[in-house]
Amino acid sequence: MRLTKFTDLALRVTMRLAVAEPGATRTTRQVAEAMAIPYTHTAKAISRLQHLGVVDARRGRGGGLELTALGRSASLGWLVRELEGEEEVVACEGESPCPLRAACRLRGALRDAQRAFYASLDPLTVDDLVTSPAGPVLVSLT
Repeated sequence: MRLTKFTDLALRVTMRLAVAEPGATRTTRQVAEAMAIPYTHTAKAISRLQHLGVVDARRGRGGGLELTALGRSASLGWLVRELEGEEEVVACEGESPCPLRAACRLRGALRDAQRAFYASLDPLTVDDLVTSPAGPVLVSLT
């Protein structure tokens, strides 16, 4: 299974925010520059993460970005599902539906593989991802 670039970016932004000093906030621009990600893409990812309750984004003086308690403790599987959506790996319908649809076993096998993929992510949290060796590298990004 392959994640979208948007999900990859959102996860990396979340990891960067997870290693910030408690009470320290970063701006979207600071995170984008530290992670070498275009500002507009970073802003879209942060908007989605805020909507999910993973990131707290405040405007104005004293504002900035901060990872929420949910952002630290939520299952990585849940977060990836939310970012990726619940679509199946293959689309058997559309403009030209697959003629094997009624008797195909591929769709079920891929659905099982997708479930196994998410199940392997379910026990992990963002905090798990930022332990050494990743954490110190993330902290060093300014």
